[in-house]
Amino acid sequence: MRSAAAMDVRGENSYDVVVVGGGHAGCEAALAAARMGLRTALVTLNIDKIALMPCNPAVGGVGKGQLTREIDALGGEQGRNTDRAFIQIKMLNTSKGPAVRALRAQADKRLYEDWMKATLFRTPGLHILQGEAAALDVSRETIRGLRLVDGRRLSARAVVLATGTFLRGKVVVGDRVYAAGRVGELPATELSASLEAAGIELGRFQSATPPRIDGRTIDPSKMQLQPGDSGDLCFSHWEKPRRRSQVPCYLTYTSPRTHEVVARNLHLSPLKSGSVSGRGPRYCPSIDRKIINFPERERHPVFVEPEGGRTYEMYLQGLTTSLPVFVQEEIIRTTPGLEQARLVRPGYAVEYDYIVPQGLTLALESKAVRGLFSAGQVNGTSGYEEAAAQGLLAGINAALYVKGEPPLILRRDQAYIGVLIDDLVTKGVDEPYRMFTSRAEYRLILRHDNAAERLAGIGHALGLISEEQLARVQENQARIEEAAELLTSLSVRPGGETTAILAALGTTPLSEAQSAAQILRRPQVSFDDLLALLEPADREKLAVLSPEVVEQLTIRARYDGYIQRQLVEIKRHQATESRRIPEGIDYHTLEGITIEAKDKLSRLRPATLGQASRIAGVSPADISVLLLHLHRLERAGGGGDGSMPESGTPGRPIPTTSDA
Repeated sequence: MRSAAAMDVRGENSYDVVVVGGGHAGCEAALAAARMGLRTALVTLNIDKIALMPCNPAVGGVGKGQLTREIDALGGEQGRNTDRAFIQIKMLNTSKGPAVRALRAQADKRLYEDWMKATLFRTPGLHILQGEAAALDVSRETIRGLRLVDGRRLSARAVVLATGTFLRGKVVVGDRVYAAGRVGELPATELSASLEAAGIELGRFQSATPPRIDGRTIDPSKMQLQPGDSGDLCFSHWEKPRRRSQVPCYLTYTSPRTHEVVARNLHLSPLKSGSVSGRGPRYCPSIDRKIINFPERERHPVFVEPEGGRTYEMYLQGLTTSLPVFVQEEIIRTTPGLEQARLVRPGYAVEYDYIVPQGLTLALESKAVRGLFSAGQVNGTSGYEEAAAQGLLAGINAALYVKGEPPLILRRDQAYIGVLIDDLVTKGVDEPYRMFTSRAEYRLILRHDNAAERLAGIGHALGLISEEQLARVQENQARIEEAAELLTSLSVRPGGETTAILAALGTTPLSEAQSAAQILRRPQVSFDDLLALLEPADREKLAVLSPEVVEQLTIRARYDGYIQRQLVEIKRHQATESRRIPEGIDYHTLEGITIEAKDKLSRLRPATLGQASRIAGVSPADISVLLLHLHRLERAGGGGDGSMPESGTPGRPIPTTSDA
């Protein structure tokens, strides 16, 4: 067998998979393909900028943290890499239900880059190349490789585009506009034309980042301390990070004077001048946009967060702007605690081309070019977590495509990653997409704490999770089941000290004995409170349980009714959700479907009835007619049998952690 760098007869470098882009999506895609045994190349404009965190060096948050946990459960790298590099970590929403709890970590951005680069270079079968992709090599609507600006040609059986904000990128600061993918980095100027020539539709988005300041020039006494959490918190299921001291963050707020400065200089904002034409992210607006949209607000929060443990640079989350630099300095100095702050790096906006994601399949493969996959901001998303999740799936599916195996398609009830990709491909985007827990209809099933239970079996079947790792998950599940049975078997009896303890907790006394599981269902009773209610011998049996097992027992006790209802709903919808639609169906010949629905279905070509039902403009009545048509096809032997294999291990039903 030829080596990864072997030369074919035409003198081209020959690979199975070529990944374009060294950001969070590109790193995950390249690692997944290489770890699945394929000869892989990662092409990036600048090797020194691999895994750069150009915006806030933070990973996680509500919705986003769940994505990172799922990436880790499938065998991806983002969670492990964050654990190696974080300088602060905390669990969000601890006072709320488990569906919206999530980890968030502040990373040392340089350390994050260094660890990821080390991982990439040490991965067998993965080659890192510096260069700019100029054009796709496409033959008969199938990818064959790509050409670099410097003249090199890379042949490939699959290509993953993870180009971030670099396609025809331009940076804007005030009235200054120049070509760049990010400040100080050249854009990719030639690839967009090649994509359009291949029949791929492009759109235009913009993103922005706030200024950075010198942390030695802030006044923490005028701000609120935002410490990290103690304990052994981490993203990865497989490696525990070493204990380390955490760096504090701070919270302050803009003032009326800040708003006056912005309002007085709005005519200089690219939003008003027209320097930026692309749509920006609604959920991460600039301070200029906040003043325009919310003139009644007296203040807006500003989080002052360090960029690393070995730098004084601090990130001003909440002060995103691309106003002229002298205005940025005024904005900063009118914010309490930042009166003497020294600007280190100005904020800026970047505008770039993105691939309209409705031109992709649920495998993140282009509908126009077979074997061409894309992931990350180039698909119209924002955020490191959304990028890494897409990169992992695109890398996996590129590898499966090369192997001639069916793709991995995660359902909406299996993973936030499934929600993310289905939203992009089915609904499209009119602004950079950001993940929220509210986007997931089954978020109580897709919790932060059960990602490995849901997905480790899939990762193992793909070769990304080891036997030892899978066994660890299965053993933990067995311990939880044993503990749940024990909890049901133990009793708490009424009277005496039990009555006093329950009264002190603000919950009703017992009239008869109840199981420990029943008592734990009460929201006023914690697991430690339950131990106090048990007999000493019974207490000892539960006191030895690990915190992870205790967490699962508590969630089961309090939310089991809700979880069971969601499971019933999932089962009820599954037959329709996964019913396959034949690829060649002619929607325009179907009677009873609206003209708008025919047009949308013909253009987007949904793979399943469930996907079709989420397309804007397709009504439940249209879906009913389509279902009747599929029944007729089935009876006539023309396909549409509705038996789409569950995603996961390609070619066979998806394994759960318990039966993998």
